[in-house]
Amino acid sequence: MIAFGPLPSRRLGRSLGINHVPPKVCSYSCVYCQVGRTTQMRAGRCAFHDPVEIERAVRERVAGLRQAGERVDWLTFVPDGEPTLDVNLGREIALLRPLGIPIAVISNGSLLWREDVRAALQAADWVSLKVDAAREEVWRRVNRPHRALRLSTIREGLRAFAQAYRGQLVTETMLVAGVNDSEDDLVEVADFLASLKPSVAYISVPTRPPAETWVRPPAEATVSQAYQIFSHRLRRVELLVNYEGSDFAATGDVEAGLLGITAVHPMREEAVAEFLAAAGADWTVVRRLLDQGELTETAYAGHTFYVRRFPRRARSSTRSGGEA
Repeated sequence: MIAFGPLPSRRLGRSLGINHVPPKVCSYSCVYCQVGRTTQMRAGRCAFHDPVEIERAVRERVAGLRQAGERVDWLTFVPDGEPTLDVNLGREIALLRPLGIPIAVISNGSLLWREDVRAALQAADWVSLKVDAAREEVWRRVNRPHRALRLSTIREGLRAFAQAYRGQLVTETMLVAGVNDSEDDLVEVADFLASLKPSVAYISVPTRPPAETWVRPPAEATVSQAYQIFSHRLRRVELLVNYEGSDFAATGDVEAGLLGITAVHPMREEAVAEFLAAAGADWTVVRRLLDQGELTETAYAGHTFYVRRFPRRARSSTRSGGEA
């Protein structure tokens, strides 16, 4: 499903997701990723869908939601992989402009050293860039990047984009206990973020099932320390450490809607229950999807989550992929 939701976003209100990159094509394989390990590592851009197909899917979803009285605050490119790997991203943003809804892109920032990527993102109203580490060795531990990428080059690209961008730029730093949450690491990241001058610097912790089972959020004292360190260097800092709620829209095909959301946004049990109730469905939908192997149930941090199960495929080496 290309267009899914809208989802309750802690940053963007009710966000209609656009899933324009197949699972799990990415330049990173972050240890905390909520949609699992990367199966197709690449650092080169390519076409995945016809831009007109993207535009049609989003337009139809928006029309259905408006007819049902559902509010959509943002159109958000938040696929199963890295959105800037799509060579047609800029064209897709242009095609969606007539809908009159602000457009956001959530990116890991790894390709911003490319001028064409910076140009594509210039067309968005709101861009979120991931900055989890400022040192190469820590970056490689937490983000596990494609072998062709270098942090120094990425940092230069982030700075170039931040200086030229006229929309709202925010950053997100995901903290993983024992990996990137030392005081030195926090200071170095905060100092780099200060050079980007984001409107908001978000600090987040894993709240959904991560790619690696050993991943844990830092202690509350560490998160508080991170907030204090960031706040001394940045004009606005916010924490993304709480549950985002269960205000998911349920319109149209219930199974397709549930699978579309859980493909990129694992849902807590209570959120699924509310989603089904709003659609006039019951838990038999979930049991059927579990039996068919299309949905999987997992426990994390004392809660039960439901996640879309992707077709199994041979895992690509970090040495595979496209152009650097």
